Amino acid sequence: MLRVVTLSTLFPDATRPTFGVFVERQTRELAAREGVALTVVAPIGLPPGPLARMPHYSGFGGVPARETWNGLDVLRPRFAVIPGTAGRFHVGGLLRALTPLLDRLHEAFPFDVIDAQFFFPDGPAAVALGARYGVPVSIKARGADIHHWGRGPTAAEVRRAGRRADGLLAVSEAMKRDMAALGMPAERIRVHHTGVDLDRFRPRDRDAAKAALGVTGPLVIALGALIPRKGHEIVVEAIGALPQATLLIAGEGPERGRLTAQIARLGLEGRVRLLGSVAHEALPPLLGAADVMALASSSEGLANAWVEALACGTPVVITEAGGAHEVMTTPAAGRVAARTAEAFASAIAEVLTAPPPAEAVRAAAMRFTWPANAAALEEHLAGLVDASRAERRRA
Repeated sequence: MLRVVTLSTLFPDATRPTFGVFVERQTRELAAREGVALTVVAPIGLPPGPLARMPHYSGFGGVPARETWNGLDVLRPRFAVIPGTAGRFHVGGLLRALTPLLDRLHEAFPFDVIDAQFFFPDGPAAVALGARYGVPVSIKARGADIHHWGRGPTAAEVRRAGRRADGLLAVSEAMKRDMAALGMPAERIRVHHTGVDLDRFRPRDRDAAKAALGVTGPLVIALGALIPRKGHEIVVEAIGALPQATLLIAGEGPERGRLTAQIARLGLEGRVRLLGSVAHEALPPLLGAADVMALASSSEGLANAWVEALACGTPVVITEAGGAHEVMTTPAAGRVAARTAEAFASAIAEVLTAPPPAEAVRAAAMRFTWPANAAALEEHLAGLVDASRAERRRA
């Protein structure tokens, strides 16, 4: 039996049901494999004292400290975060919260390996805890955890964790290169692609799906948080050059006000809609209605939204970010465009003018399955455990 603790600050809860839903799905697939026993530790960061009552944090009070979430045993300890400190104290706060919890857990569930599913602050904390319990540690890099936390005040902690971890995972070859550029040992980094539910994300009657959304004519969908990195303003401007097209943006975040103002300034209120946060289970019909999914990210690992769109038979227009070329393996999959409104407008127009068959688009997603993802993860973690035990025998 392979006994795993999955550690992830990126994990859904009742207040954020779509937050890290891909981590949850991966973990469920791993837990369902014969010979694997698993507990999830999903810490929630809260500022001290009255700051915890700020709107951003106030809902977390109702999240239970332990619960069964979609069949998974999930522990949700709170750890201290101090706003305005650029993450400098996150790892210390996380370790103070996790150490007594994992001491108790280890007595009842003597885990073999710690599987950290986000690089910061999870990775540095996992390395320290692995040393405490004498178990190997794996850390997975997904995107912002390297591109954001791997710079600035927390960069040294990220690099040190990457060098000390027993195994490393990257969501794409591009992410592996970025990790190696930070000084992490490339020989210890394994590319571990995401998965997609090919039964749920599938082609459907596009005209009927558009009608259900009240849309006629070409439809472009953009998926992602309303943050600068996702580049929604670029796609909005591109739609201004495509007079017959409608754009729906699914996501929420601090850029909503700026995007709303941009839409009004360009006179696009009738053709661009901000849908807000959309439940993951509501994405398949949305993507299935679209003629194109467009995302002008400045950085990515390998976006789940890309693969989910392709599985629905919807071509994508994306930037060179991250593992774009690992997904865009055929012309039917769509276009990789420069990160400008003009380039996106041109690429979207090309796809709309000569739309590829849905099944040809879907073929680009067929190798991204959750069973393959879970099998690779089990093999990786079991290998770390075997190597650790062999090293102890030699010692």
